[in-house]
Amino acid sequence: MQTECIADLFGFEPVERRRVEASFDGGQMTSDGGALLLGRTARAIGLIDRFAGCFVDHRNPELIEHEIVTLVGQRIYGIALGYEDLIDHDQLRHDPVLAALGGKLEARRSSCAALAGKSTLNRLELSRSEPTRYHKIGHDGAAIERLFVDLFLEAHAAAPAEIILDLDATDDPVHGEQEGRFFHGYYGGYCYLPLYVFCGRHLLAAKLRPANIDGSAGALEEVERIVEQIRARWPEVRIVLRADSGFAREALMAWCEAHGVDYLFGLARNVRLEAEIADELAEAAGESAARDQAARRFKDFMWTTRDSWSRRRRVVGKAEHTPKGSNPRFIVTSLGAQDYDARALYEDVYCARGEMENRIKEQQLDLFADRTSAATMRANQLRLWFASMAYVLMAALRRIGLVGSQFADATCGTIRLKLLKIGALVRLSVRRLKLAMASVFPYQPEYRSAYVLLGAAIR
Repeated sequence: MQTECIADLFGFEPVERRRVEASFDGGQMTSDGGALLLGRTARAIGLIDRFAGCFVDHRNPELIEHEIVTLVGQRIYGIALGYEDLIDHDQLRHDPVLAALGGKLEARRSSCAALAGKSTLNRLELSRSEPTRYHKIGHDGAAIERLFVDLFLEAHAAAPAEIILDLDATDDPVHGEQEGRFFHGYYGGYCYLPLYVFCGRHLLAAKLRPANIDGSAGALEEVERIVEQIRARWPEVRIVLRADSGFAREALMAWCEAHGVDYLFGLARNVRLEAEIADELAEAAGESAARDQAARRFKDFMWTTRDSWSRRRRVVGKAEHTPKGSNPRFIVTSLGAQDYDARALYEDVYCARGEMENRIKEQQLDLFADRTSAATMRANQLRLWFASMAYVLMAALRRIGLVGSQFADATCGTIRLKLLKIGALVRLSVRRLKLAMASVFPYQPEYRSAYVLLGAAIR
């Protein structure tokens, strides 16, 4: 029987003749006790301070309550913890754990909370290149783009012999009248078409683009910028670009050939290409029919288009036949046969690019990179960068703090749920802030290990 005499007391079914009651009177508590590991991770890689350094503050210093570094950290930590909307921060600004992460437990003014609310954070996201009366915070997009690559380079103790940069475009559905939104026939809706560049689990670029363009548009400029920055630090590293057929464009391939960058791209099939592997397709079809299962052959050959390519290039054809019919596929590459034979190049190297799809899913599903509902492309690009920095933070936690644990290969969403969402009672005194975390938390060994490993990584 429910208790009715106290409005904020919830009565539930009794257990072993004891009343079961609940109310929101626990005082200072948090559901994000594990978030302190994020602060430790951010210090280990210098993320928040360096990202905040990409912003310019034209506000009157005497009137500032929330510094840029606090605002930037609050937004990144919030996204990493699952709070994608700015309106969430009208309550989160009172959260003692987020305040501790921001390095600010109390406001200087009695009328303010320790952290910023949605309106102040909104002005940060709507920053302009030139200050106005209402928007006095600006950001340097080029500096932010350089920071992603710097963080990637610093994640390696020594220069690797070879790196593979994966490029891909994806849809970012929009549901309003945002600047730059267009209807995309392939995705069947209005969207943006962001371009991502990953190297393994490292995010190197996240470029917001309108949807009325070719999927490879702007890729050459991004690759040129990233490669130049990488080679300035690692002059001897071998760089390979990998992408689907949407990036097999003459301009990009020719640039790679002129600058000592290798590439491995999917190649859209056509009747001329299929004719090149007709014999292999026939063999695969015969084997498939005899064994009632898929069969495949590979053919390595030199090929060029009739007029769009400037030279002949190595192409590998996969002649596959399944019980449902033929399934020919092609790739074009600058890698020689001495590096990889046809089968290994396709199955072991090219098909591995599918792992990038998981990284994009983490970006959009776990870290809300598709929350691009601001009116302008500039604001939505900044939102994408905030989500991307949250990904970099979570990836660093996984790489540094969770190595060797059961979460070493977990997604950002799993790490958040299992390791960061810890119920805790908060005790704030003159001398300390103490989080009394749940004693029955099941992943205490992983938490302790992450704490030690991150501490060792702090410079």
